[in-house]
Amino acid sequence: MATLILNADAQPTNLLPLSVITWQEAIRYLCLEKVKVLTYYEDWWVHSVSWQTQVPAVVMLLEYQKPKRVARLSKKNIYLRDGYRCQYCGISVTEKTASVDHVIPQSQGGRGSWDNLSTACRRCNSTKSDRRDLHPRTPPYKPDYWELAHKRRQIGYDIKHPSWLDFLS
Repeated sequence: MATLILNADAQPTNLLPLSVITWQEAIRYLCLEKVKVLTYYEDWWVHSVSWQTQVPAVVMLLEYQKPKRVARLSKKNIYLRDGYRCQYCGISVTEKTASVDHVIPQSQGGRGSWDNLSTACRRCNSTKSDRRDLHPRTPPYKPDYWELAHKRRQIGYDIKHPSWLDFLS
C-alpha cells in the first residue's frame, strides 16, 4: 500500500509520477517528525514491541520543498503526451500494447529525445522498422510539465484511499 505525500502547502510534491511513498517510509517520516498525518487507513495498524500506530494514507511535509517542475523523458510520459494513441494509425493503446518508436531510427543516428520519440502500436512499429518514409501524424515535441500534468489529471490516478481525492482535484 502507498501513502500520498503532500508538500507543506497541501499540494502533491509531484504529479508526474504522483508523489507517493511506501507505508514504511511514511512511518519513518512520522517517527522522525518530518510529516504531519492528515488521514489514516482505518483498519490497518502496525505494531512494534513498545509502540503501535495506524498506517498513514496521506501525510504532509512540515517543511516546504521547492518542487522540480520538469517533464522527465520516460515511456509513460511519451504515451501521455501522445494521448495513448498510436501516432501512425491512430488506434488507442495501453502501456501494455504500446511501444516507443524512434522517428529517425537509432540505426540511422536517431536519438532518444522528446523530438524523436513517438507512441506506436506494436504493429506499426514493426511495419515502420528502420524506414524513414513513414511519419507520425503529430510531430513529436518536448511538452512542458504543466501540459503533461493536465493530461495526467484528465486520465486520473490509481487512488489507494478515498481521502486522496481531496488533494488531487
